[in-house]
Amino acid sequence: LAEIIFVDTTPFVKSYFQDPEDHIYDWRGINPRKHYIANLLKDVECALRESNAKWKIVVGHHAIKSVGHHGDTKELATHLLPILKANNVDFYMNGHDHCLEHISDTESPIQFLTSGAGSKAWRGDVKQLNREGLKFFYDGQGFMSVQLTQSNAEIAFYDVDGKILHRWNAIKQFGDHSSI
Repeated sequence: LAEIIFVDTTPFVKSYFQDPEDHIYDWRGINPRKHYIANLLKDVECALRESNAKWKIVVGHHAIKSVGHHGDTKELATHLLPILKANNVDFYMNGHDHCLEHISDTESPIQFLTSGAGSKAWRGDVKQLNREGLKFFYDGQGFMSVQLTQSNAEIAFYDVDGKILHRWNAIKQFGDHSSI
């Protein structure tokens, strides 16, 4: 029914290597970075290409597209997104930004879903750029649910009291590997 692929997105973020600020990262096994990322992308592409799942979902910590505090992760948009598009991925899910959001890709059926509002919320901290495709944004605390069948996907975003803030459905026809 579904295949979920988790991607370690932290090594993609160049600034973590160049200017880690007060963070301490253990990069053993990651360096050389370019080699690690190339192998990771090859593995992701192979797994997606070989997948016969009705729904293909990729999960990473960092957003590819976001209007939240951190915004888009350019390195993921450059390196990972083309692989997702080429392999008919339905959903890319992430946290990192402390918000709930749903963005539809303007060039493919991919839906970008952020659920990073479990604890600290950054009220009013919204990027004014890249609002194209934005279906929903909430800067309070909450969570997301996903329900899948052979032909239907239902994504729902909730506040902390369980009130549905946004609901979105995708339908697939038999043999179709792109969400509508």
